[in-house]
Amino acid sequence: MLPKRLNTPAFGLLTLMLISGCSSLASSQNNPTSVSSFYDYQLYTPEGDHISLSQWAKNNQTADVILIGEWHTHAGIHRFQTDVLKQFIQNKQNVTLSMEQFSRDSQSVVNSYLNGEIGEQTLIKQANAWPNYESDYRPLVELAKSNQLKIIAANAPKPMVRCISKHGLDYLAKLPQDKRAYVASKIDLSDSPYKQKFMASMHHGKPSQHLNMYASQLTWDATMAESIVNYKHAHPKATVVHVAGKFHTEAGLGTAAQIKQLDPSLNVIIVTPVNTIIKGDNDYQLEVLSPPVRYVKPEHQKAAFSELFKNKTEPDCS
Repeated sequence: MLPKRLNTPAFGLLTLMLISGCSSLASSQNNPTSVSSFYDYQLYTPEGDHISLSQWAKNNQTADVILIGEWHTHAGIHRFQTDVLKQFIQNKQNVTLSMEQFSRDSQSVVNSYLNGEIGEQTLIKQANAWPNYESDYRPLVELAKSNQLKIIAANAPKPMVRCISKHGLDYLAKLPQDKRAYVASKIDLSDSPYKQKFMASMHHGKPSQHLNMYASQLTWDATMAESIVNYKHAHPKATVVHVAGKFHTEAGLGTAAQIKQLDPSLNVIIVTPVNTIIKGDNDYQLEVLSPPVRYVKPEHQKAAFSELFKNKTEPDCS
């Protein structure tokens, strides 16, 4: 069991990030012949048949939304995301990039960067870019910028998500209208396969805390989905390519399900990273090497979490 002092909204947010795709605590013994390094990937259909990227792009040229799940910081997956965007650009397709890694309150900053009005370090600071931005997301953003593509800062602001994790959705009622607009207008906590999956992943804390943590998770999904659907309604001819942690996207749950709730007519394609190809899956399968095990000994994991949250400040939820 983790120390009691780690049983906080901050720890809860880390848990959400871990299950959403930030890391893997387990590794497979699978040794694929065609994927031998962390830069490699191979793409497969839901039926388990290999498919080239060019053919995949051709098959999905009428897609409204393409969700690419990721294990965060995985070089092969980030390479694939950039290759997808490049392929659509080469095909002269009307494409827009949507990102979990930027939140709605940073949209104007992202726009300023794309317009050449600010530099990269200003973007990183003012848009609260992720720590791995330069290594993992710079290629995507620069490809979009050099080809005059738009980028949707799709997510909910992290401080608001942390406050929901602490106080539940009631926190949103206290927000002024301008800040409330940074979060999806509707967040439905009723039972669903996604809720069951999320709750099954919770192993620490009280049930009431689990519900607030699920509210935080769903806030991300609902906000990203609403951002994408709003953009699609304003730009119906565009294909939106959205990148996010695989927990948000796989098996048609999370963000995918939220998109379908908002607009069932949208054609949503999902690509999910895997280390073993199966036949009869719901998603396209991106074969990559599994991330290394982060911790073998539980005490090392506990020590790392303790150090991480030693000087962690509580969010201002007033």
